[in-house]
Amino acid sequence: MHTTPQAPIDMDAVFPQLRAYARTTTRLHPRQGSPSVEQSSVGGPLLWPANEPWPTCDGSGLDDHPAETAVPLVPVLQLFADDVSDLPFPEDSDVLQVLWCPFDHAPWNSPLPRLRWRRRSAIDPRLTTTPAPHVDAEAWYVPDACLIDPERVTEYPSYDLPDEVWSQIREAARRVEADHGWEYDTDLAVASGSKVGGYPGWTQSPDWPVCICGVRMEHLLTIATWEFSRGDEQRWVPLEDRPAMLGWGFDSPDDHPWRSLQNPSGLMLGDAGGSYIFVCTSCPGRPYDHRFDCS
Repeated sequence: MHTTPQAPIDMDAVFPQLRAYARTTTRLHPRQGSPSVEQSSVGGPLLWPANEPWPTCDGSGLDDHPAETAVPLVPVLQLFADDVSDLPFPEDSDVLQVLWCPFDHAPWNSPLPRLRWRRRSAIDPRLTTTPAPHVDAEAWYVPDACLIDPERVTEYPSYDLPDEVWSQIREAARRVEADHGWEYDTDLAVASGSKVGGYPGWTQSPDWPVCICGVRMEHLLTIATWEFSRGDEQRWVPLEDRPAMLGWGFDSPDDHPWRSLQNPSGLMLGDAGGSYIFVCTSCPGRPYDHRFDCS
């Protein structure tokens, strides 16, 4: 079990201007393990139909394309509705799968994700062997297998907060930092780590994709390099992990627990960035798009 600490203040009372911007996100809390195809996971095996060809990348948009034109996609995420009910599953589906090409793609020099929505009961017979990643695949784009421990938390926008609202809460935010040491942007706003729903944890300016129907897409999920930004963070290090974080530091030995807690999947997306996947729930077929940014 992983528990995000509560804020030291009543957010509604201190920041009434934020009530309309509150969103629920589900932190996935990936931790290294050995998930089966029947479990939600990061980097674990996928529940895949045996009669459906494994998807490949044809090289379109690749910045540094290997010799072969067909690169097997690698499993990144599998989520079952039983574990993350907040996902906007299309009718008659209860599994979301995310794969991507483990090479840099234009325009952000990042992996290119693809989504599959499925019905668990319809997957029969099942694929028993997943294709190995391409021999030249970027190791930091092939996630280590992790189990997840979903936790729903409330978050508020940081970069997505309108300037006029920030001007209304600026002084209250300064008082909270002075009294409690908690900063609005890092501790009270957007939840860190891989998660479903809520707000993207933008490092750069927000860049929400718009569907061809003209509707701004919804943030479906974030796949993050780090589950929290640093070991002394006030908010996003789970309570259960804090004892293991004692004595952490970027110069700590490789076997220090903080490394597997902060970066359980072993991903490195740019300079500790994230991939944000968006979806349009207004259109048939669930069109999707993605964005990538890092520091």
